[in-house]
This record gives sequence, structure tokens and C-alpha cells, in this order.
Amino acid sequence: MPIISQPHEFNEDDLYVDLRPTFGVPLYVKCEGFNFAGSIKLKAADAMVAAAERSGVLGPGSILVESSSGNLGVALSVIAASRGYRFVCVTDSRCNLATKQVMESLGCEVHTITEPDRDGGFLAARLAHVRELCEGDDRYVWLNQYANPDNWSAHYRTTAPSIDRAFPKLDVLFVGAGTTGTLMGCARYFKRFRPAVKVVAVDAVGSVTFGGPAAPRMIPGLGTGVRPQLLDESFVDDVVLVDEIDTVRTCHRLAARGFLFGGSTGTVISGATRWMDANDAGPATTAVTIAPDLGERYLDSLYQPSWVREVYQTDALDLASGGVGAR
Repeated sequence: MPIISQPHEFNEDDLYVDLRPTFGVPLYVKCEGFNFAGSIKLKAADAMVAAAERSGVLGPGSILVESSSGNLGVALSVIAASRGYRFVCVTDSRCNLATKQVMESLGCEVHTITEPDRDGGFLAARLAHVRELCEGDDRYVWLNQYANPDNWSAHYRTTAPSIDRAFPKLDVLFVGAGTTGTLMGCARYFKRFRPAVKVVAVDAVGSVTFGGPAAPRMIPGLGTGVRPQLLDESFVDDVVLVDEIDTVRTCHRLAARGFLFGGSTGTVISGATRWMDANDAGPATTAVTIAPDLGERYLDSLYQPSWVREVYQTDALDLASGGVGAR
């Protein structure tokens, strides 16, 4: 029985869902939503804050500030509350109401950007606001998850070795690409210790991360309007892009089987199943993907029929029976 004194000390690291009964493919999902922040971002948040404290950048009187579409904001709210820091999260209008409420309940001050930058979208506008705050007050400490090596190293030390131990015969690992912290940490680990494992990045259509054209995206989590500085494509074997309607369809299909996951999980599972079909991955293949969070924070968006109808011009009730990943 684990007994903890700080919220970052607990994370369920060994829970996987076998998707063969739902999708008919040999794909396992590592569930990262069972901790006090509700997502995989707790690992990166803890690592970045601890490193900033060790370096002396972060100390008494400091105010943490970060740009986040949601999950890292919640994770940093948890860490800031437990360590006694003020925290300002700069998000945008796509952030779910439930996520904002969680952050505010933990003492976070939420700044919501409502107008995207003409060239870099909401992310560029959020980053500009962060820089303005830091320039105006030297108490602000920006961890910068998009360029901070402690982001990817957290997953190099924890997430990837955990998958390696659980699946010693792993063939393919699918990782969603947001800041690319999880992707780079896992890819660097497997390229060093298990180079035969294929690492496939999954991103949203409309993201510029891998050089695609920018387009509006309504589901937070994956994809960027500004290419992340952490990304090194030499560690990635392949890339799959997923339309948001396929993300929603996959989430509803999972929910119909009792698994309520977030939008990033729907994206990466959709991309993984399509990649496995295109590459003739047979029943002997061992494939794993990562579910960054659960679905409760998305109840007012991708699980809300009226929201789905308005954004995608289709009925959410019809999505669970639809195909996955078809384009």
C-alpha cells in the first residue's frame, strides 16, 4: 500500500489496455492518467521544477509561468501548490472549462488568450504573452516546456524504461506529438537501447510540427502552431497525421466499450491502427501507444453531441459505429 506526502510521488505506471477486442489489432495502450494531475504531464512538470530549483533559477518569491493547452497547466498547478509557488498558466480559448476550473481550484491564475497570432496561431500568441509577463517582472520563471530538455529526459528516465520492461519484444511504439517531450524521451531511449523498435510519431492534421500546413485545430493536446525546439526528427522512423474527426470517432468508439480517454489518445490510436493496417502488422506484432490522460475533462467538447455537431457537422451518436482512421 503506497503512502505518500507529495502528489508527484504517485503515478500508476504499469496499466495497459489491450485494444484487440475493440479494434482487432495487436495494440496495447499505456494509461498515464492515474495520478493527482490526471495526465502524463506530471512527470515533466516535476522534472522541470526540480531542475529549476537545483539550478537556483526557481526559489522563494518566484512565480512560475507557462504556456499550456491544459494538461501541463494542471500538472504545474499541482506541483506549485505542493511546493508553495504562485503559478500563472497562459492558455487559450480552446482549453476545456473543466481544465481551467481544476487549475483555478489548485490556486493557479489562468490567463486565456482569445485571439490567435496571424502566423503562429494560438501558441505563438500564448508565448508572446508569457514573454511580456517575464519582461515586466523578474520574479516570473518560465520553464518553457517546448525547449526544456528536462521535459524529454523525464520520459527517457521513466516512461520509456517502463514500456521496455513490460514489452521486451516490442516492435512498434506510437507516440503523440505535442511539445514532443514524450516523443523525444521515448525515441532517444529506444534508439539507444532497442534500435530495432520502430518509433512512429502521431500528430494532428493542421499542426506544423512535421512541416505540414497550418490549419485550425479544436482539440487541445497534440499539434502545434510553432515547431517545438525539442524535436529531432532523426530519432523518428515515421509520422502519421490524423484528422480531428477521426480523433472524435475513435474516442467515441472507445467510450462505447467503457474506456473514456482524452483527445490525444483518440488521435494516437487512430493513427496507430491506420499505420498498422498500411504496414500489414500481423497478429504476432507487438505494438504499444501511450494514453496521456482520461476523458473527463473533454465532456463539454468531443463527448458533447452539440459541440461535435457544430464543429464537425456530424452527430456524435453516429461516430461510435464509424471506421477508425479512414481518410
